[in-house]
Parts: sequence; C-alpha cells; structure tokens
Amino acid sequence: MVEERRRHRVLMVSDFFYPNFGGVENHIYYLAQCLLKLGHKVVVLTHAYGNRSGVRYMTGCLKVYYIPWRPFLMQNTLPTFFGTLPIIRTILIREKISIIHGHQAFSTLCHEALMHGRTMGYKVVFTDHSLYGFADIGSIHMNKILQFTLADVNQAICVSHTSKENTVLRSGLPPEKVFVIPNAVDTAMFKPAPERLSHQEIIIVVISRLVYRKGADLLVEVIPEICHLYPNVRFIVGGDGPKRVRLEEMREKHSLQDRVEMLGAVPHAQVRSVLILGHIFLNSSLTEAFCIAILEAASCGLLTVSTRVGGVPEVLPDDMVVLAEPVPSDMVKAIQKAIYILPKIDPEAMHLRMKKLYSWHDVAKRTEVVYDRAFRCSSEDLLQRLPRYLTCGVWAGKLFCLVMIINFLLWRLLRLWKPAEDIEEVPDFTPPHHEEEEISANCDKA
Repeated sequence: MVEERRRHRVLMVSDFFYPNFGGVENHIYYLAQCLLKLGHKVVVLTHAYGNRSGVRYMTGCLKVYYIPWRPFLMQNTLPTFFGTLPIIRTILIREKISIIHGHQAFSTLCHEALMHGRTMGYKVVFTDHSLYGFADIGSIHMNKILQFTLADVNQAICVSHTSKENTVLRSGLPPEKVFVIPNAVDTAMFKPAPERLSHQEIIIVVISRLVYRKGADLLVEVIPEICHLYPNVRFIVGGDGPKRVRLEEMREKHSLQDRVEMLGAVPHAQVRSVLILGHIFLNSSLTEAFCIAILEAASCGLLTVSTRVGGVPEVLPDDMVVLAEPVPSDMVKAIQKAIYILPKIDPEAMHLRMKKLYSWHDVAKRTEVVYDRAFRCSSEDLLQRLPRYLTCGVWAGKLFCLVMIINFLLWRLLRLWKPAEDIEEVPDFTPPHHEEEEISANCDKA
C-alpha cells in the first residue's frame, strides 16, 4: 500500500528576501511557489524593509511576515538571542507550522528562529548557500555560530557537493544529515535573443557585485589584455560596489571608454535584457557555492567563462563553460578559448538543455523528501539535546548550553504569560483557481 503524501506547513526564515534581490531571495521565492503547488502551506518570515512591515501577500497567496526589526549591517538584523522569541512563537502557533526552514548562515534571524524552534520542539531544516574559510577572524566567528545552530538541526541542505564538504567541516554536522539540492533557473524568464547575434563584434557580459569576493580585481587585469589582443571585443559590465572605482580607473588609464560600458546596478527584472546583448558571460568570483548567474547566462544562450572555484565546476556541462584558475593569465587563455569555440555555440539548443537540467519543481520535490525525513526524526527534550552543545568546545559548549537553558526558561514563562490557547489561529487560505494555474505554469516553466 502506497503511503499517503504528508502535507507540511513550512515557515521559511531569512534576513534576505524581497524587495532585496539576490540568489538566496530568488531561491526562497521560487521554492515557496513550487511547494505551494505541491499542496504544502508555506509562510515566509523576514525583517522589515523600509516601509514594508507587517503581513504581505505575494503571487499564489504566499504569505510574508515582515517583522518590525530593522537591519543594522548587510541587511542583517541585530543579534538579540532571545528578543525574537515572542513574535516567532506567536507566528508558529498562528500559522500551525510543523517545520521551520532557515536559509543562509549570514542571517541572524535564521539562526534565532532555528534556536527557538528547537526549544519549542519543532522540526528544523537549514539550507547553506555560501562557502566560508577557516583562517580569518570573521570566518572563525561565523563557523562557531554555525556549529551552535547546526548542533541540533534535524536535516541540512547544501547547494553543491563542495558546499556540503565545507559545511560539514565547519559545523561538525554528520554527513548523512546533509542533502545536496542545487539551485535552479526560471527558463521562462531567461530566454535567448529572438535573432542570433553577429560575430563581427564579440560582446562579453559581466553582471556581478563589484566587490573583492566576486573577483573585481581580476577584471581590472583581464579586460585591458583582452581588448589589446582582440580589437573586435567589447565589454558590458553591470553591477555596483566598492571596486567599481578601480574599474573606472582602468578604463581611463587604457582609454577603453568606447569598449567597456559600465551600467551600474542592474535590477533583476532587467538582467535578461543585458545578457542577450552578449556572446560570452564572464564570472570572476574567488569563492562561490553555486552561482545562479551562470545558470541565467546559459539559459540565455551565452557561453560561460568562469573561475574554477567552489561549486562552480558542478554547475554546467563541460561544453557549456570554460573554466580557469583565478589568476589573470589563465583567465585570458580561457576567454581566448571561448572566442575560438564561439561559432559552434547554438543559443537555442543551450536554452533547451537548461530546461531539462534545472527545474524549480524538481528542487521542490527533493526538498519535500528532506522535510519528510526531518519529520520522522524522534522528538527529544532539553536534557537529551544539551550534550550536543557540549561538543562545540570546552568553553563555547558550556556557553551554548547556558543560552539554550535560558531560552527554554523564557519559553516556559511565555507559555504561562500567554498560553497557546489565547493565540488565535489563522484559517488556511486557498488561492483562487486561476492563481493555482498561474503557480503551476510558473513552476513547470522554471
């Protein structure tokens, strides 16, 4: 007899969500839409963005709580440990949540929600979207926080096998608890240009945040060399950041104003219109867990040249990407190779391959398996969970245990002050039939 599929009630938590744009934000949005299509209930919890506070609804009746916490650094809320407990508890009870799914190790709100969830006995899942080092002060601090959070999660997800190895090493999480589910791309949005571009002038597109981690310093070395070797090559650079000044200086120094176009920040809705202007997409990242930008470029039919870092080699087949070491000389050679094989590239064929390789519906189905696995994990009380925190370090372990004990006591006080029976549960809202069809169409296209 076939087991009936369980309907989960998921709270996705992260500091990074719409109206902010990025890989994590897109991942949460598309995954939520496809989980709604599969019949699950999904609610998103994030902090307030400007005047966007309170409860909002997005496509497919996706409910979003913008709690009145303001970001203080890089869109992250100020760590409070216990300050978010009352509001998160209220949302969990109101929405009758069964699983909490936190996204991104950078997110303070994610760490606090997972901590509170385990204190209250909820099943928790964590998705890591980035790679981190082990030697600098920032990475050491973040890795210790991650070790604390993941000491008691039910299951974890990483976006590449490289990311999984990195997360397991940093957190000490058992490898059998970590699943690898890659990102996907909305191929309905990212389509090739209607007419094939001429190869008389070759345009190389760069769309990235102009920061050190994204390899902006490499671009400063590579672009002048390529312009010197190929008079018919032009660059379009989209993005903004502290390293933009260096690119502007490079353009002035080498008199490349007519061959290097600087667009500044490009809204996500306009990324496709920039990509289809080019033949080659250049990614110069120094560290990358997955890189959705490569998927978007390939879906638009561009041949990709990328640094061989992190999970990038796992993203595309060998005939769709030219990889290079993150040094200027090797990147110049990779671009030369890409220019040589460019006439053999068929943008439409590449787009059709991307539709088969990556689908948000497939990501949702695989995430559903992780939820089922987490739900089958046995429930444990505080005394059974505390020994896991003691393994986090001689002094850190004791400190983490103290934090969890205080959190548990505060939760018990909250139950006395405001019992769950006094918190009104909201009725489930089923989207109208035409909206269900729209969600289904979006997931199938993606």
